[in-house]
Amino acid sequence: MIDRIINTLKELDISTYLVTETVTHSAEAFFVKKRMDLKRRTTLADYTASVYRTMERDGETLVGVCDAPVYPGMDDSELREALSSAYHAASFAGNPRYELLSGRKEDFVPARSGYAEMPLEECMRTTAEAIFAPDVHEDVFVNSVEVFALRKVRRVVNSRGVDVSWESYNVNGEYVIQCVDPSDVETHHIFSLREPDPAALSAEVEASLARTRDRALASRPPKAGSYTVILSEDNVRELLSWYTARSGSGMVYQRYSDWAVGQNVQGEDIRGDRLTVTLKADEPYDSAGIPLKDRPLLENGVLRTVHGGFRFAHYLGIEPTGQYSCTEVPTGSTPLAEMKKKPYLYVVSFSDFQMNSFSGHFGGEIRLAYLYDGETVTPVTGGSINGSILEAQGNMVFSKERYRSARFSGPYAVAIENVAVAGLNG
Repeated sequence: MIDRIINTLKELDISTYLVTETVTHSAEAFFVKKRMDLKRRTTLADYTASVYRTMERDGETLVGVCDAPVYPGMDDSELREALSSAYHAASFAGNPRYELLSGRKEDFVPARSGYAEMPLEECMRTTAEAIFAPDVHEDVFVNSVEVFALRKVRRVVNSRGVDVSWESYNVNGEYVIQCVDPSDVETHHIFSLREPDPAALSAEVEASLARTRDRALASRPPKAGSYTVILSEDNVRELLSWYTARSGSGMVYQRYSDWAVGQNVQGEDIRGDRLTVTLKADEPYDSAGIPLKDRPLLENGVLRTVHGGFRFAHYLGIEPTGQYSCTEVPTGSTPLAEMKKKPYLYVVSFSDFQMNSFSGHFGGEIRLAYLYDGETVTPVTGGSINGSILEAQGNMVFSKERYRSARFSGPYAVAIENVAVAGLNG
């Protein structure tokens, strides 16, 4: 199909293009409690053809781009129409001129994941077994599970010689836990794994079972006020996504961010832990075919890399690093148990915890938290937290324990002082 697309582009005299192919092989299973309700295998091929058009306006050279909707079932006339329509639409989206990445045809890069050593059905089966292993309780149980074991083969070809292809594996899905007494509560949990680790997944499910039981017991929100808030797992990743977003070349070029390499972006008044972040190359190339490698993003709070694709890198006159989706952060020196020796509000579940990459505000509605007042720990639900990373970054304390997911490896938890909590008044 890629050859058909490129040949048609040449027939249409479209000289600048980027074509991507993603072939996804999947083994999928759906469980109701421990009974398999559905199992299937699928293979799906997706294509994107980005066409670029150079034009002159008011003495300035501009470049427009538009993605053409293409799919394998198209006949020749439909393919020509889709590509020519996209080329026409590109004339309405002019941006300052930039060049695509230049390159050559490279060898196929096989996946390095442990999942590559197993058939997809086994990846799916071992994952489901790990989820159900701790499901041994009467009052709280795994209600349903969806597991998707995926093998993806990607290829990127552009008009400047880039021709790269690679393989990746991922196992993801969702499980729902239900507790029926003293109130009927369901909690939803999403997982995504790059490497097989059944023990860690079972431990995560065991913790989710306990938290769902506590959610059924929780009936009131915390009192409104200022708390030392503890966040954990993917909420830590979301909090720290501020630094990845603000250092992106698009944010810098468009002046949404004034960060520059060598700048101390964490600030000077650091009473907690200094922050070091590494951009991790979880795949050999990004979606534009730019080679990825591990890069230092922050070192002890100092920015080391402005990162992004070829367009904004061209505008800024810097190296195009590619688009990253995975980060790594060193753990701290404070055990989670030590964090819990003083009063805290440990929020383990939000309706939707978010970090605003423009304002630096973070927050979310509390689904389950543990409130320690110095004497007792009480599960609470309701209310919300609202903070600013600009105020919090000087007193962040990271846990000694590590958390790993498909997109993040870093401290399991972070404690932040003086975070505003909306809840009961009086």
